[in-house]
Amino acid sequence: MSKNTRRTFARPKPAGDGTDKPSRQGPATNSRQQKPAAAKLGRPRAAKKKKTGKPATLQTRPVSGTKQRAKPTRRSPALPPPLTPWTPAEVCEAFARFRRANPEPKGELEHLNPYTLLVAVVLSAQATDAGVNKATRALFAVADTPARMLALGEEKVRDYIKTVGLYRTKARNIIALSAKLLAEFDGEVPHSRAGIESLPGAGRKTANVVLNMAFGERTMAVDTHVFRVANRTGMAPGKTPLEVELGLERVIPNQFMLHAHHWLILHGRYTCLARSPRCKVCLINDLCRWPEKSTEGTRS
Repeated sequence: MSKNTRRTFARPKPAGDGTDKPSRQGPATNSRQQKPAAAKLGRPRAAKKKKTGKPATLQTRPVSGTKQRAKPTRRSPALPPPLTPWTPAEVCEAFARFRRANPEPKGELEHLNPYTLLVAVVLSAQATDAGVNKATRALFAVADTPARMLALGEEKVRDYIKTVGLYRTKARNIIALSAKLLAEFDGEVPHSRAGIESLPGAGRKTANVVLNMAFGERTMAVDTHVFRVANRTGMAPGKTPLEVELGLERVIPNQFMLHAHHWLILHGRYTCLARSPRCKVCLINDLCRWPEKSTEGTRS
């Protein structure tokens, strides 16, 4: 045999378990498919841990026997202690001082008769007395009765009072109340609280002012100034104007009730101011219950 002749030998098959290599035509066995079967025969697989996405330190359980700290709760702010009520003698002394300082207090709304007073008070809602007076001087010169106001008309009334807040609504109310006065009260302002409150734009405060200033009745009209003074001083504290009104009527002696409404308004407007009260010149500083009042340099 020449060197160039290449010998071929059949390689012997390795000894196996007696099974032949599967043909291509049969189903191919997959090692991945055999694993579950093998797992059934062997020990069970460990259960998968549920992923929580939280750090391991947050998943640890507290040691038995230890108490968990309770979450802090918000406490409501402590309510200020109630003010000491005024004695009847103190109330009498306060208004005696007001009377000595101003024996005949007057309202600052300019008017010509009960009707123009009614209109001025209706206009004064959410407005200053000075602003109302500036608008009504020209208006009352041409319309000082319900009949003349109706003849003027709503549009012209708006032109006169356009510098006053809510002038469109107020002009409509003035025309409506003028018409009702002519239709139901013969053109006169009624002398009763219920009659005045039945008019468009008139409420309890309006009725009290008109009854007090036009007809001399001992009523207590509570505006923002009276409400502040009654609560701050502790003379007649209340959550609503009606509570303050009834409280002042209970504590104020009848001899002062005719002008008490004006004394308290003027005191709140010029002395017991909302933001910077002038405690140093207050006539009733020593009687006032306000815990934040200033007592330095007060009047004797």
